[in-house]
Amino acid sequence: MDHGRAFQRYVALGDSFTEGVGDPDPSRPNGLRGWADRVAEVLATEVDDFGYANLAIRGRKLRPIVAEQLEPALALEPDLVTIHAGGNDVLRPKVDLDALAAAYDDAVARLTSTGARVVMFTLFDPGSSGIYGPVRGRMAIFNEWVREIADARGVTVVDMWRMRDTDLVQIMDTDRMHLNAAGHQHMAMAVLDALGVEHDLQPLPTRLIPTPARRAQIAADVRWTREFLGPWVHRRVTGRSSGDGVPPKRPTLEPITPPG
Repeated sequence: MDHGRAFQRYVALGDSFTEGVGDPDPSRPNGLRGWADRVAEVLATEVDDFGYANLAIRGRKLRPIVAEQLEPALALEPDLVTIHAGGNDVLRPKVDLDALAAAYDDAVARLTSTGARVVMFTLFDPGSSGIYGPVRGRMAIFNEWVREIADARGVTVVDMWRMRDTDLVQIMDTDRMHLNAAGHQHMAMAVLDALGVEHDLQPLPTRLIPTPARRAQIAADVRWTREFLGPWVHRRVTGRSSGDGVPPKRPTLEPITPPG
């Protein structure tokens, strides 16, 4: 692995995780910053003429990510690619994980064949309780496929499943589906560390979340179901996506600078 390499053309592929949902910034495309922007801001200090593109669109499943984003990414001739996919697939009632992994492997093979450094991600460990508990097993199986693909293709893995150094509740947004600003900062640091890129990013403060009384927890769960889970299920039933009509965040390679 070429740890410490300076990258000049970074392209990010994926879904809401990579688009930056949960890390709002009105000055950015799609009104979001996110971990990929934060990574790009550091990489931009390493070389002249740095370019960054982010083709991610919220709600996308793995095959649409490949179908819509792979060719545009290859056309940009990146030397660094990050790709996160599969999270929206494993949450569906039915999913063929083996077929999904085969499609993922084909896409990663095309990316690595260009000589670009490629970074993949496992899905986070949701634990055995809570809303994601019932699909924890399939998430673990999918993650094993990610690691196998990465081993076979010489790809860097940011293993979110094994991240035990932070409280997941504190770095999740109020929708319980996406990272908040502190979570995106945490992920940016993990990606840069995996790439062997020196940086001075520091964890952002997280708010202390006390354990609520049972009645308050029930009220919070009801509110969350009404505001977030209900609309999510309705989109699934009606065949719609939160990304319908949303353009790629940064479709071409452009410079990027830190805020302020």
